[in-house]
Amino acid sequence: MAEKPAVIIIRKKNKHAGRHGGAWKVAYADFVTAMMALFIVLWLMNSSKEIQNAVGGYFRDPSGTGGNVGTAMAGSGENFELSKDNMSELKKTLEKSISRVPNFEKLKDHIDMMVTGEGLRIELTESSTGTFFDSGSPNISADSTDMLTKLAEELGQLPNEICIEGHTDAKPFSGIADYGNWELSTERANAARRLMEKNGLRPGQVIQVRGFADRRLRKSDAPLDASNRRISLIVRYITESPDDSAGNDSLAAPSKEHSN
Repeated sequence: MAEKPAVIIIRKKNKHAGRHGGAWKVAYADFVTAMMALFIVLWLMNSSKEIQNAVGGYFRDPSGTGGNVGTAMAGSGENFELSKDNMSELKKTLEKSISRVPNFEKLKDHIDMMVTGEGLRIELTESSTGTFFDSGSPNISADSTDMLTKLAEELGQLPNEICIEGHTDAKPFSGIADYGNWELSTERANAARRLMEKNGLRPGQVIQVRGFADRRLRKSDAPLDASNRRISLIVRYITESPDDSAGNDSLAAPSKEHSN
């Protein structure tokens, strides 16, 4: 039998595969994507607060359904209404947000949030040496500016109305003629309003500024305790039922509502 001819296989290597392949296209596409992201960030940094809030709302809730279950603060527009059923979700969102403030560790023991009949109450309490305000003054301290600004940015995205209260302890204010705890508590509440309206709260969102002096102590059994000196922010429910009229009663004894 005749032998079959041997099969010869010749392999040719393309020495120019790296230059003419498709790997460079992937790298170029990544570069273009990164540049586009950079330009978007630069644009957002110079855009208005309304645009920043709108873009932030989309990334918090891309589907636009967060408001239906009470898990998103923005992105759902006027359909997002805070009720007794979902106000606790706002509390969790705010707690997470303010935890990113640079000086949070210094202030965290002086911030309390609680759900009451009137809405979500945010209490910013003073220490013996002053925390959110200079001691004996309506001037906002440097440490608290970032905290109030962050709260304003978050609350300004809500359709809910805001009330701001000022409180003092029972120690008589001295040093200025015709100036006492009533004036101090009211001026501190107004100072907080001015700062927050400049940094996120919508025009007209604050509907009341209240000064209570020492008439509604946080700790009635310790009237001179420093925590009686405080600012309270109340995020009111949008829709109120007849039962919600009891909200003002809850303010009469805030020490019973204390929770972390």
